[in-house]
Amino acid sequence: MSKEISFDTIENFTSNLSKHPAYGVAANAAQTNGIFKASQSTQSKVDLDPTFSVEIDTGSVTNQKRSGRCWMFSALNTMRHSIQKEFKLKGFELSQSYTFFWDKFEKSNFFFENVIGSADKPLGDRKVSFLFSTPQSDGGQWDMLCGLIEKYGIVPKKVYPETANSENSHALDDTLNTMLRKGGLELRALVNEGKSAEEVEAHKAELLDAIFRMLATSLGLPPKSFNFEYTDDDGNYHIDKYITPQDFFKKYVGWDLENYISVINGPTADKPYNKVFSVEYLGNVVGGRQVRHLNLELSKFKDLIINQLKQGEVVWFGSDVSKGGDREAGLLDTKIYQRDQLFDYDFSMSKADRLDSGESMMNHAMVITAVDLVDDKPTKWKIENSWGDKPGFKGYFVMSDEWFDQFVYQAVLNKAFLPEDVKKAYDEGKENPIELLPWDPMGALAFDF
Repeated sequence: MSKEISFDTIENFTSNLSKHPAYGVAANAAQTNGIFKASQSTQSKVDLDPTFSVEIDTGSVTNQKRSGRCWMFSALNTMRHSIQKEFKLKGFELSQSYTFFWDKFEKSNFFFENVIGSADKPLGDRKVSFLFSTPQSDGGQWDMLCGLIEKYGIVPKKVYPETANSENSHALDDTLNTMLRKGGLELRALVNEGKSAEEVEAHKAELLDAIFRMLATSLGLPPKSFNFEYTDDDGNYHIDKYITPQDFFKKYVGWDLENYISVINGPTADKPYNKVFSVEYLGNVVGGRQVRHLNLELSKFKDLIINQLKQGEVVWFGSDVSKGGDREAGLLDTKIYQRDQLFDYDFSMSKADRLDSGESMMNHAMVITAVDLVDDKPTKWKIENSWGDKPGFKGYFVMSDEWFDQFVYQAVLNKAFLPEDVKKAYDEGKENPIELLPWDPMGALAFDF
């Protein structure tokens, strides 16, 4: 039986305020400045000085603007660094809008296929409701970008530049999701009316044709080939004529994407370490690369990231930037806001409890470019963000090691730098990964903007 809050209880709570000697000062500070400013510690600025013992020079930052493409920006940034260095192209960028176009198109087909596959379930079924709640979004995962590149390649930014709809994607997302929900209901109806697979597929093709037209109108038609023309940092002119996006990736990046794998630190009871996981309904390219994560203990997870930095290669990673961060200052630190003192309350939670309760999940992807080691132990990390050069240290952030432990969930590592036991655990589990439910926090898409 439910029990209401009585006025006597409220009066008791009011009286209890006098037991907290700092209440009056705390109330004035919080009401005048807001909770975060009132509880902010200045020590974080001292502790997180941007000086590092192991650092990779990566140049100027990029800007995803009002879009949720952080996962694309950060992944393409890891690739552009090698292009900048090898071909002497300071400030060079790959086209995030190009992969954005194909991601939207592939996600549309991915959604329709999942709708057709679940058409026998009622709309109120939790999984069907999950599909229709957000048919697609700007967010994504490393493996999803790999799937796009393996199929469509990549192009320089100047070949396929930004548009109003890529820089501010709200209207595009709203329009596309309306098209997908309407089309999804039509496909469900055809399946439940007993129409043939050919008839259902024909209608899906009509829907995709309309979506392709909308995307081409909003973002531009992606090139099938182009001339890559540039002047390098030494003043030498170059031109590579009629190169395709696939050949551009092979020639100028040249990575075997199968050698880059996702590792996570998900310390919840349902995710044993050294096992590979996938997530139901998470993906974009039908028939393309599956999203897979190898779960590792925190100490090993961290050591492998440090090792890759020592080898001279940056690290794509996913985290929760909604916690303990000062965006303007470019600081990520668990001690930056001391709400425990402000409210005389213990806010501490374990990493597992945050994940299980929905208190935290991955929402932003960035690039680790440096670490500061003291007595061979990390104390802070340098982060290349994609929010332009205004926040932080010309767009770079500094992350404390304590923040890393609590809010970093995923990293992409080069198998060439991994020990044999880690490679073996991944290879043994990648063909038949343990499938997590669609709403599992390890299925969260990096999208923050």
